[in-house]
Amino acid sequence: MPKTIKLDPIGTQVEIKTEDNLLVALLKNDLHVLQECGGRGMCSTCHVNVTAGMDALSPLNRREIRTLEVITTANRYSRLACQARVIGSGVVIEVPSGMYLHQIQDNLEDLVGTRAHQDILHPITAEVLVVTGKLITRSIINQLKNTQLSIKNYLSENQEI
Repeated sequence: MPKTIKLDPIGTQVEIKTEDNLLVALLKNDLHVLQECGGRGMCSTCHVNVTAGMDALSPLNRREIRTLEVITTANRYSRLACQARVIGSGVVIEVPSGMYLHQIQDNLEDLVGTRAHQDILHPITAEVLVVTGKLITRSIINQLKNTQLSIKNYLSENQEI
């Protein structure tokens, strides 16, 4: 029997199969989720906050706990969408509003000195790095590039066999 998940702040409801993870709900809504680790619970790029229905999700596993411990914005309502499986009804998750770097189609260097068309989010923490209408600086672009490189290096060193 399918379960209905509500996505805030966009106010959309998505039906997914019991035992599917929250990432399925995000992808069904064409939300751009980085999935740097391929859904293995290692990178935190699918971090969401559960605002209702935490008990309708599978329990935290060790990998998810370890990953959440390094996220500065994590709290007791945090889950990794790739690890949290839906086992009951009434789940409401809050997705970050804005745009991750990988969604930007332009050459990153061309963005320096332009104004952001929407919030630009940190690829791991989802903190707003550039607010809509503010200038995009070279230091922000370099920070984002370095973060992505660090994620790729970490994942290549910790590949599961």
